Amino acid sequence: MSISSADRPLRILHVEDSEPDHELILAELRRAHIIPDVLRVDTLPGVEQALRQDWDAVISDFNLPGFSGLVVLDMVKALAQPIPFILVSGQIGEDTAVAAMRTGASDYLLKNNLARLAPALVHAIEAHQSERARQDANRALLKSKQQLHELAGHLQTSIEMERAAIAREIHDDVGGSLTALKFDLAWIARHAQDEDVRQRTQSALETVSSAIEASQRIMHNLRPAILEQGLVAALQWMAARFERRTGIATTVRTSHEQMQLPAGVPLVAYRTAQEALTNVSKHAHATRVEIELSIDSGVLTLELSDNGQGIPPGALAKARSFGIRGLHERAATVGGWVDLSSSNKGVSLILSVPLEANTDDGLGLEGLFTAMHDPSIWSGES
Repeated sequence: MSISSADRPLRILHVEDSEPDHELILAELRRAHIIPDVLRVDTLPGVEQALRQDWDAVISDFNLPGFSGLVVLDMVKALAQPIPFILVSGQIGEDTAVAAMRTGASDYLLKNNLARLAPALVHAIEAHQSERARQDANRALLKSKQQLHELAGHLQTSIEMERAAIAREIHDDVGGSLTALKFDLAWIARHAQDEDVRQRTQSALETVSSAIEASQRIMHNLRPAILEQGLVAALQWMAARFERRTGIATTVRTSHEQMQLPAGVPLVAYRTAQEALTNVSKHAHATRVEIELSIDSGVLTLELSDNGQGIPPGALAKARSFGIRGLHERAATVGGWVDLSSSNKGVSLILSVPLEANTDDGLGLEGLFTAMHDPSIWSGES
């Protein structure tokens, strides 16, 4: 239903010092089947007091006793929720009319051409309602995005907490049991007289050692204790393990051997590098990976690039392409962002984190892990 045919009266504030002109405005609106609920004021204090109420629109004369319609327009624009403003005058210069439109007036009319008043009023109110609906939708969208970012950050924190708890259980329960079993088997091997028993015991010792190594690997993937040595050392260790496991030449360059970083940032950088290297091993068909870590102008930058086949067009838009999306969300938890570029010469992933924006508001992810039991290396094995 259009405004002109609505049953609800339109609340209109009419700033006009002439009663006959006011009656002409009312008659024109009624002729257009608009039901007006109009208040006429002709003083600035009256305008100021009237604007405290809710109105659908303001219609104002230009020449008024002691002030002009442009002053009324400024008062309307100063409202928390500006409303449509239509300037009506018996005489108004073109330059003044254009200035009023540029300043924020919805329309301007001459008093000798009021036939256009109703369409102009309806159009202004509908445009205003559409703009308010758009602004409300944008605010709702921004709020939804903020809530999603907060949820993603909460999920990332929950995941890391769960990983730390699992790593602790592996160390305390599985690791402790395997270590005790290894000691018992070693004792049996030393005291057994039968050669077959010693051989079987030695075989069991090798199996237990492999299980301990597997537990250590799982534990380090769940909770990177190497981060306690610093981000640079952790990336060097990760790169060396990746190169041994995949055969892909991996180099690490850094601008600082030691970096003092806010809580949470090293873990985000570590997980970003971990995810990127996993993608390289699975999809890139690369023979070389370069990792560069630097701090410049208060921004930590981690760049990983490979010489692989690149990312196929449209791959990142797939419905289940969660890896890169997860990196974006993880970076956002510390105020950072991720840039990804791809060509037939390889892929480059850059994590940027402004360090000055990160303050230690509590334990953070890193502090949380440090406060938990430290899963140290078992039995001197590595």
